Amino acid sequence: MITWLAPGDRSPWFPPVDDALEDPPGLLAAGGDLSSERLIAAYRRGIFPWYSAGQPVLWWCPDPRAVLFPAEFRRSRSLGKTERNTDRVVRFDTAFAQVLTGCAAPRGADSGTWITPDMRTAYLELHRLGIAHSVEVWQRDRLVGGLYGVSLGRVFFGESMFSIERDASKMAFSALIRMGLECGLALVDCQLASRHLQSLGSRTISRGEFSALLAQHAGPDVPTAWVGRSAGQNPAVPRN
Repeated sequence: MITWLAPGDRSPWFPPVDDALEDPPGLLAAGGDLSSERLIAAYRRGIFPWYSAGQPVLWWCPDPRAVLFPAEFRRSRSLGKTERNTDRVVRFDTAFAQVLTGCAAPRGADSGTWITPDMRTAYLELHRLGIAHSVEVWQRDRLVGGLYGVSLGRVFFGESMFSIERDASKMAFSALIRMGLECGLALVDCQLASRHLQSLGSRTISRGEFSALLAQHAGPDVPTAWVGRSAGQNPAVPRN
């Protein structure tokens, strides 16, 4: 059985994360709302919403958890070559709504999306509050890839990425990691393991280990590691 949450109910926000189901793996609760207060409380505990149109809000905390430690990022030779020999520009927080649209676009034969209108509204509000951020890859005046997520303390909770040109989403992720290494980012939450993220250096850890890292690095008293970037600034790329 999962816990059903009432909209507006704040105490307690969520059941203990160890109550998450094994089947489907990681499902913790259903219902509630997508208020900024609830979303922030969820992320600080390693919980995220993920559901399709027509479903109630579903809250997840999988075990194991896919994460990437910035020092373990793997930049392939082809990505490094693309970064060094490109007219693309990486920008931060200049087109958050456009990145949401790109991430919500149908992919291949799949015409659905989990970025529902309610989810879009919720993350736009988090962006307005300075908590949700985007990394964008531009080619001339065209957005060709990017990612978005939530920043709390020294943790970046990645939500989604998209690419309409080769290596564009990888460039966005690489720029995020470079910024993170500069400003003390401790961890990137990748949520669920995938071959694509593993190729970039992600690995899985237990839910207990993940919760301990969040307690250390994502608490309300931990200064944010996110550093704003001016429009048009292209982060320096490694030359080796």
